[in-house]
Amino acid sequence: GIVARRNVQLGQRVAPGAPLMAIVPLDQMWVTANLKETQLRDVRIGQPVKVTADVYGDAVVFHGTVAGQEAGTGSAFAAVPAQNATGNWIKVVQRVPVRVALDPAELAAHPLRLGLSMKVEIDTSRRDGPALMQAGAQRQRYETVVYATEDQGAEAAVERALGRASGVAQR
Repeated sequence: GIVARRNVQLGQRVAPGAPLMAIVPLDQMWVTANLKETQLRDVRIGQPVKVTADVYGDAVVFHGTVAGQEAGTGSAFAAVPAQNATGNWIKVVQRVPVRVALDPAELAAHPLRLGLSMKVEIDTSRRDGPALMQAGAQRQRYETVVYATEDQGAEAAVERALGRASGVAQR
């Protein structure tokens, strides 16, 4: 991954538990497509998606699948929500953030960065998956293998330190 935001400088004191940086895993990226609420009727989890990035143009097409949606519209979480005190309520179609998981192999061949402009096309012809609105918000899960080699054998070492054989209960 890459460091997307660094909250600490060299020589600075930090408190335990304070976030030092945000790391973006480049092999587990997704696109947030802000679809109009009127476009969500036929969107299903798992539908195929084609994505083009302005940085590469139409020459590079990324493939992905609909992974889920965020908990609310962009306006629901706005820092300053819209207020209409005059009483002339006009219906405004809201945008719902829909998460599209991208193919890691394509990301390795053509790296992306946060905040790029993308064009998203969802193939809604397949309707076998759960409807997006019924599926609810899906939490993004990350995996890391940073400590994989350090964790190997750790359980056995703890058992040895406690003087127990693995799987044998002590009286």
